[in-house]
Amino acid sequence: MSADFAGLPYRPCVGVMLVNAHGRVFVGKRIDNKEGDAWQMPQGGIDDGEDLHPAAFRELHEETGVTPDLVTVIAESREEHFYDLPGELLGKLWGGRFRGQRQRWLLLRFTGEDAHIDLEAHNPPEFCEWKWVEPEMLPDLIVPFKRRVYRQVLDEFRALI
Repeated sequence: MSADFAGLPYRPCVGVMLVNAHGRVFVGKRIDNKEGDAWQMPQGGIDDGEDLHPAAFRELHEETGVTPDLVTVIAESREEHFYDLPGELLGKLWGGRFRGQRQRWLLLRFTGEDAHIDLEAHNPPEFCEWKWVEPEMLPDLIVPFKRRVYRQVLDEFRALI
């Protein structure tokens, strides 16, 4: 990382591992990823003054259409997880104000039906497709610079899924 970006802060963010009754995890295929087959769990920035759980429910609804009454909170990550943006994205995302993200993750159990999932609940949508996957597949589906975080979150939540 160049010295220009090393002093930048990490963007506060929340991530949601949404699991169904069969122990599979929701992933969405990002619309804006030009590299091809990039899938991820719902996540996004925490607004100034916003608490973790409201931020998680807001992001979940914006990205999936799932409302808080359709989930049960199972766990919250014990610590924040950090990742740095790769060099080609530094200075381009989030107005160039951040070097990466610091994330708190929630494990949520989905109690609704697949028909409740609506990728166009927020305009513009972030995902163009979605699917339920086996938890062990998560690190292989995400862009490389987020894999370490996905492994850490999976390790922490595995026994609760």
